Amino acid sequence: MKDKLSREELLHVAELARIELTEEEIEKYQIHIKKLLDDVEKIKDVEGYDEEQLIAPWSENTHLREDKIGEMYDPKEVINRAPKHSGNYIEVPVVVGESEGA
Repeated sequence: MKDKLSREELLHVAELARIELTEEEIEKYQIHIKKLLDDVEKIKDVEGYDEEQLIAPWSENTHLREDKIGEMYDPKEVINRAPKHSGNYIEVPVVVGESEGA
């Protein structure tokens, strides 16, 4: 098993993620991302692992509704009805990245 991604594989992943990498980052991430992918692959060794279940455990009993074209709301009206807004943005509480006592 190889210990790093090929340059082409890494650049493909970077393109999918829409990130630019320097030459130094390419060298560094070829090894780091390969290790990460290898670690993720180890999940398959866990007893009870079922790849199909992890993809969509609810797919068998899901009843989807048909898409229907409806009335479009005026963006300014939506923003003005929001409890908090600033300019053209609706303000929401921060959820990710908060820490106790910060």
